[in-house]
Amino acid sequence: MAVNASYSSHQTRPQHLRRGAEPIRVVIVDDNELFLGGMGMLLNLEDDIDVVGEAEDGGAAVVLVAATSPDVVLMDVRMPKRSGIEACRTIKDVAPNSRIIMLTVSDEEADLLDALKNGASGYLLKDSSVDEVANAVRLVTEGDALISPSMATKLLDEFNKVAAADRPAVSTQRLTPRELDVLRLVAQGLNSREIGRQLFISEHTVKNHVRNTLEKLQLHSRLDAVMYAIRERWPGFPSKGSA
Repeated sequence: MAVNASYSSHQTRPQHLRRGAEPIRVVIVDDNELFLGGMGMLLNLEDDIDVVGEAEDGGAAVVLVAATSPDVVLMDVRMPKRSGIEACRTIKDVAPNSRIIMLTVSDEEADLLDALKNGASGYLLKDSSVDEVANAVRLVTEGDALISPSMATKLLDEFNKVAAADRPAVSTQRLTPRELDVLRLVAQGLNSREIGRQLFISEHTVKNHVRNTLEKLQLHSRLDAVMYAIRERWPGFPSKGSA
């Protein structure tokens, strides 16, 4: 079974789907057929998630994603024929609106960094619970990024070792006080809804602040912005060497 684009489940599902909302369409990619089928079955028990296809390698994943345009791709890192990381960039080309979560046993820093550089929005280890995977699917659909806690620590350590980027340092004065407040909470791992509740603003306003911050810093993702703030030692962000 290389590709299956007609996966469905008729079992009773928990109630997560908001009234009038469409289910989140998900493609799962993994060379372990048992894991592939099991994860698909379990995610289809969620009423707001619809697994629309499965593939067993990166090449088949690109074909499937191009055909189905899913909201989220859950993909393993290491697979035969074409790895998940190699497939990331092509998937972003053929389906730029699809969000990619790497779901893998690999806790190697190099795999994490390569995945993020190639367009992944999340990185979860396979010891994550099904609830954690389902919540990650929901979060990345809303524009958030998610990394397993143990991998997030490694990511911070790695970026702390990297020299400042070639671009001139951007002063915090380029950002408004509210944009800085939002970015500091992003650095603490809060998603847009949680940030909105803490700052007493709407989720939409939070996302606008994030978008403005990325434009000012000429960066592409929330993770990039947090890492940049840490590298430049902006006040209120973790310092180098901290976990």
